Amino acid sequence: MKKFKLLILLLLSMFLIACTANKKIEPIEEEKVVKLGIDNIDEHLELFAGKKVGLITNPTGINSNYVSSIDVLFNKVNLVSLFAPEHGIRGDKQAGVSQSTYTDKKTGLPVYSLYGSTLKPTKAMMDTIDIMCIDLQDAGARFYTYIYTMAYAMEACRMYNKEFVVFDRPNPASGAKFEGNILDLEYRSFVGNYPIIQRHGMTIGELAKLFNEEYELNCDLHVIEMTGWEREMYYDDTSLPWVIPSPNFPSQNTALVYPGTCVFEGTNMSEGRGTTIPFEVVGAPWIDAEEYASTLNSLGLKGVYFRPAYFTPTFSKHQGAFCAGVQVHVTNRDEFDSVKTGWAMLDVVRDLYPENFQILNHSRNRNHLDLITGSRYISDDTYSLEDQFNIIETDTKAFGLIRNKYLIYE
Repeated sequence: MKKFKLLILLLLSMFLIACTANKKIEPIEEEKVVKLGIDNIDEHLELFAGKKVGLITNPTGINSNYVSSIDVLFNKVNLVSLFAPEHGIRGDKQAGVSQSTYTDKKTGLPVYSLYGSTLKPTKAMMDTIDIMCIDLQDAGARFYTYIYTMAYAMEACRMYNKEFVVFDRPNPASGAKFEGNILDLEYRSFVGNYPIIQRHGMTIGELAKLFNEEYELNCDLHVIEMTGWEREMYYDDTSLPWVIPSPNFPSQNTALVYPGTCVFEGTNMSEGRGTTIPFEVVGAPWIDAEEYASTLNSLGLKGVYFRPAYFTPTFSKHQGAFCAGVQVHVTNRDEFDSVKTGWAMLDVVRDLYPENFQILNHSRNRNHLDLITGSRYISDDTYSLEDQFNIIETDTKAFGLIRNKYLIYE
């Protein structure tokens, strides 16, 4: 009986082996490892040999092991100067707060401000270094000031014959999606200095290449590339540590809505500053939240749902006042068009509440909304929403032809 059972088991094993012999076994796909530009510095140390190094950074400048880029460079190269963008070297300054030169307590290095009265590094600052580096997490939007801090530093490097190095980082809202209108140079400013679109879909290194060649900054540029990053990746696909790039940019979700809802900075509505989800909620004391939400949802915009929302900002516009409005819920981020969404929200609210809604300093040429949108036609309500969408689509295609020449990653 035992021999019979053993024979049965042997035959069964042979049958199973025969069934699987020709079956292809798929390997288990390993999680893709993304290495930041600063993670790859050891492969590029020859760039820094014998040179005095300056670094533009803030708390987002860390490697994938949470080590500050300041500390990385301090230990590996001759780091002699630090340069602070908006919000400060340690990220402790609110939007628009001016800074002055001071000494970094941890390293003892001088910190030169590049926000306020001095946007471009001066000759005296540049005389302290041979090579300027930047490691900042960009927000992926045309009006985020870090990319113009970079551009001004690139200009200074050209003027004073210094090299410029970008430690590249991901675009938090992915590098595959891009949309918006092209900035009219009549409205160029520190929140929009080049004719690019709001959601550019580029890394800071790719933007540096575009600025340098397309807009003829012509500095001696080196981009230390990431490895493992792919265009379709959102930040949460990378497994990299997230550090808020500025005080009102708390999460990766902010990066999705910010290129659209930032337009409300130029209006008398709260864009959610003073709440825990700035730019995801928008409102004012005089809005009917249910009416606003239902009207927006009736537009059938892709990848988004507008929920009636109520909040009381702790600072900024309508501080301490009970506001009603909407929260922007991104239901499908690959379909979501942030710029169209922001423009639609603005268009609807001005139609629903013409007696209350205002554009700040509307009579002034180049008011803040003009600078944010890179145009005057939004402030003046020149076009229907359909025409606005057509402008976005046309400009997106036109910019795409320029953008494609400077992409590093697939």
